[in-house]
Amino acid sequence: MINVAVVGAGAWGKNLVRNFAGVNGATLYAVCDRDEKRLAAMRALYPKARTTCDIREIVSDASVHAVVIATDAPLHYEHACAALAAGKHVYVEKPMCQSAAQAQAIAEQVRSSGLKFMVGHLLLYHPAVMKLKKLIDSGELGTIYYMYTQRLNLGVVRSNENAWWSLAPHDISVINHLYGAAPERVSAQGNCYLQPGIEDVVFATLYFADGRLAQIHTSWLDPHKMRRMTIVGSQKMVTFDDMEPAEKIRVYDKGATANRAVNSYADAITLREGDISIPYVDSAEPLKLECQHFIDSITSGREPRSDVLDGLAVVRVLEAGQRSIKEGGKPQEV
Repeated sequence: MINVAVVGAGAWGKNLVRNFAGVNGATLYAVCDRDEKRLAAMRALYPKARTTCDIREIVSDASVHAVVIATDAPLHYEHACAALAAGKHVYVEKPMCQSAAQAQAIAEQVRSSGLKFMVGHLLLYHPAVMKLKKLIDSGELGTIYYMYTQRLNLGVVRSNENAWWSLAPHDISVINHLYGAAPERVSAQGNCYLQPGIEDVVFATLYFADGRLAQIHTSWLDPHKMRRMTIVGSQKMVTFDDMEPAEKIRVYDKGATANRAVNSYADAITLREGDISIPYVDSAEPLKLECQHFIDSITSGREPRSDVLDGLAVVRVLEAGQRSIKEGGKPQEV
C-alpha cells in the first residue's frame, strides 16, 4: 500500500483527499493544512489519517511514500522540491510552478531521483478527452486544421495568479495532448478590470510548426459558465461541452473541400453537410481516474500521462503567453 499525504485541504484539496482515501493500492496516511478548522473537518471525515499544520512533518516522515500538493500555486515549487528531496513521489496541482526555470529545475530533480512526478492536468484523464484523442488518432476527423477552447465563469477571482495561469493550464495540456506537440509561438492579449496587474480575461493563439492553430479564451469575469472546446478537421468536426450532463461530445459530419483545379469560384469550394453523431462517453469521475493513475504509476513503474515533462511544456506556454500579454499581444517563442 502507498501511504499518501495530501498537503492543502481547501476547496480543491478536499476533493483530492476524498479520492485518495478511496483509490486502490493507497492509504490516506496524512492531511496537512495551515487552517485548523479544515483539519478538524478532515479528522471528522477521516479519523484514521494523521493531521498536521506543518509540511515539514510530512516530508520528514519515513512512512509517507507520496505527497499530493494542493496548496496555492506560489507554494508549488517549494513544496514539490522539498518532497522530492525527501525521497517522496509527488503529485502537484496545476500549474506545476510559476516559471519555466522552476519547472526545468523540478524536471532535473525528478530525473536524478527516479521518483514518480505527476501534474494535476485533470482533463487528460477525462473520458471525453480520451475519446477525442481516439477520434483524432484514428483519422476519422481527417487533417486537423485548428481548435479553440472557452473556459469562462463569473468567479472564482484569484489574487495570486491571473485568469491565464489559473484557467489555461487545463486547455494547454489538452491541446498539446491532442496535437501530440507543443506550440512554437504564443500571442496573447488580456486586461485587468478588477485588480491592478491581474488579468481577468485573456485571449491567446497558439501557433504550431505544421500550421495548426489553437485559440484559448479564459475569463473569470463572464456571464456564461462555459467549459467547451471545438476541433475542426478536414473530414469532420467535433465539440466537447463539459457542462452537458450526458451528451458531452458531438461529431459533425461537415466539411469543406477546395478544388484548386477548377477555375470557377463558385465550383472551387464544395461544402458538405452530414449527420451529427453523439458517441458514448464513460461517466467515470475524471479526478478518481487521475488519482488512481498516480498510484498505478508508482506501483507499476510506468511514467504518468501528465508527467514532469508535460508539466514543463505547459509552463513554457504559460510563460510565453504572459510575456505576450505584457507586450500587447506580440508573438513570443515558446
